Amino acid sequence: MKLLLTGGCGFIGSAVVRRLLHHTGHVVINVDKMTYAASEDALEDGLRHNRHTLIKADIADAAAMRQIFETHDPDAVMHLAAESHVDRSIDGPADFVQTNVVGTFILLEAARRHYDGLPANRKAAFRFHHVSTDEVFGALDHDDPPFTENTPYDPRSPYSATKAASDHLVRAWSHTYKLPTIVSNTCNNYGPWQFPEKLIPLVTLNALEGKELPVYGDGSNTRDWLFVEDHAEALVRIAETGTPGQTYAIGGRQPRTNLEVVRAICAHLDRRVPDPGGPRERLIRFVADRPGHDFRYEIDPSRSEQALDWKAPHDFESGLARTIDWYLDRRAWWETLRLARYAGQRLGTVATGKEKAA
Repeated sequence: MKLLLTGGCGFIGSAVVRRLLHHTGHVVINVDKMTYAASEDALEDGLRHNRHTLIKADIADAAAMRQIFETHDPDAVMHLAAESHVDRSIDGPADFVQTNVVGTFILLEAARRHYDGLPANRKAAFRFHHVSTDEVFGALDHDDPPFTENTPYDPRSPYSATKAASDHLVRAWSHTYKLPTIVSNTCNNYGPWQFPEKLIPLVTLNALEGKELPVYGDGSNTRDWLFVEDHAEALVRIAETGTPGQTYAIGGRQPRTNLEVVRAICAHLDRRVPDPGGPRERLIRFVADRPGHDFRYEIDPSRSEQALDWKAPHDFESGLARTIDWYLDRRAWWETLRLARYAGQRLGTVATGKEKAA
């Protein structure tokens, strides 16, 4: 299968590329705009793999997308390219509308034109897989059941509203134009190569440098966590065996409060690299909550686990340990980012750990 994958140099997208190249025989056409959070380094040995082609292009460029489909003639599309940081969407929502809504529309139109020209046997196998977030479902209270594939939409931030819009576009193209589409919604991802504005890498790096660890409110906001390599495995399963018209809720069954996550990071670092100043929990500072901060997200992945014969292999503790150890071993990479002008302005600010499509 030749797979056109958007956002393949992002955090989740690069994990999917590595999975495809190391565990399948599929060909990957990787389309990425290469914004601040994209990294060719994250592709590792995949960058120059003979089954991988990197194309630097914007999914909102209609002429470029049409040319890519004509040139590379893909058998399927996996769409991960998105603006995904909630705080950034509050500060500047225009980029989120342009990439997440307009970009998805343009990609759908290019895919529809391509699909309409395929012979019958290739049409039967073609899939357009759109990767989305659990934030489109709104927020849960303490005792609410987790999100499922049937949870009504109720987005609360510019980020989640634009992702909800893109989900609706994908389903509309399926209903109206008979494009064989699939949607998957996931929870908070974490792991190697995550840009250091997100909760787990931000707290890890600040704690290593003895900086304050800001936590919104009282730290009780709760998220479901999924190791990125586990998510990549599930996405490849969907690309290979998913049913058009279906939605797949991909979760890790690992809910934690933000404060629990920060404390777990501190505890692991204290074991690995003790701080002469004492346990790193002393660095935690509670700060004013951000506007519209959703209280809780959690996914029930039962139906998708059964349909895909998949379950997240990592529990939170083992996945977190692998992640922190990775950052300890890649100090040169993240120090370069933190020295950059952008990083100097943003990496010390409060983050909430949102990372759902790259």
